[in-house]
Amino acid sequence: MLTQVLPYPLVSGPQIKTHYTLRYLAQRHQITLVSFVRSEAEALLIPMLHPYCEAVHTIRLPRSRFMDGIALLRAWMTGDPFIIARDYHPAFYRLLNTLQQMESFDAVHADQLNMAPYGLAMQTFRVLDAHNAVWRVVERLAQTLSPGLAGTFALWEARRLKAYEGRVCRSFDRVLTVSHEDRQALEEAAGCSLPGAVMPIALDPADFPPIPRDRNARGVLYIGGLHWPPNVEGIRWFLREIWPLVCSKIQDARLFLVGARPPRDLQAWATRDPSVVVTGFVADAVPYWRQSALMIAPLRAGSGVRVKILEAWSRGVPVVSTSIGCEGLRACHGENIWIADEPEEFARAIVTLLRDPMEAQRLGEAGSATVQTWYDYRVAYRVLDEIYP
Repeated sequence: MLTQVLPYPLVSGPQIKTHYTLRYLAQRHQITLVSFVRSEAEALLIPMLHPYCEAVHTIRLPRSRFMDGIALLRAWMTGDPFIIARDYHPAFYRLLNTLQQMESFDAVHADQLNMAPYGLAMQTFRVLDAHNAVWRVVERLAQTLSPGLAGTFALWEARRLKAYEGRVCRSFDRVLTVSHEDRQALEEAAGCSLPGAVMPIALDPADFPPIPRDRNARGVLYIGGLHWPPNVEGIRWFLREIWPLVCSKIQDARLFLVGARPPRDLQAWATRDPSVVVTGFVADAVPYWRQSALMIAPLRAGSGVRVKILEAWSRGVPVVSTSIGCEGLRACHGENIWIADEPEEFARAIVTLLRDPMEAQRLGEAGSATVQTWYDYRVAYRVLDEIYP
């Protein structure tokens, strides 16, 4: 199993998705995990994966602006997308060659598009586990950006990604997607139907139990990586267009932006606006869940499934989302989620849930029931038994 991030701890969407895939497969198979790590501290968490893995091997993948520049040059020269060139690491290929010489593997499970090149280097049955249709993410992002260098680069990257994803998907024996929408996007890129299945992102509800919230909680919670461009663009839109409307109605409302590597403009916003709290990465977000009456997913670009919506549902916290934010989920407006794509509608939903605890409780309980029924990994991941009989 090849992963771009170590599937522990359960603090990000990719980690949660990959962790439960690993746990399910470990019930019936012997797994060797080969993963990138970003730091020595991260490598110290490897023992937490030993219950599920026969062996764990890691390769350090440093990040810096200088290395991003090298990756951009490599992408320009090779024609590969930037995000693929950025994760190119010869040591990873050398490790895979060594492992194949030492042992025979029945299959390789490449987790996310970034790991596809490494999966294709394995001489065995190959499965690509696509967390997103990445080309669609970047294309949608480009459509939200103002004309300029960033928008031009995003369009350039989207075109390269579409061609690359189509070519890669045709090369794998099976392709897993998290939604029917993603499957359609990848088949559009590939120009043909793809063997495989739809396997929704899932989790263990027991690992994300309900959190008693503070009485008269006035918090609005966003939780997710703030280094991911679609997330940042959505939050900027929310701060500009929606949050002032909420604050005009609920003077003591507070917005918690919880996520790693927030850009400087978001930190500056929090400095001048006391109603906004930007935390950066936190190892334990429970205090922010306690202070929050609801969670938001204000995405206008993206693909795949928002794992944090599943976490909020599991915790019994109501969610307000755009249509793109809850795409691919069994989300039904007014039943287990509030969906709003216009600023006025989004703000109105937040104000209603802040003012009406009974409605917030009803929506949260409906979300919890949705997770219990459809997104328990022990049920949702049974499709893997057909992929790996």
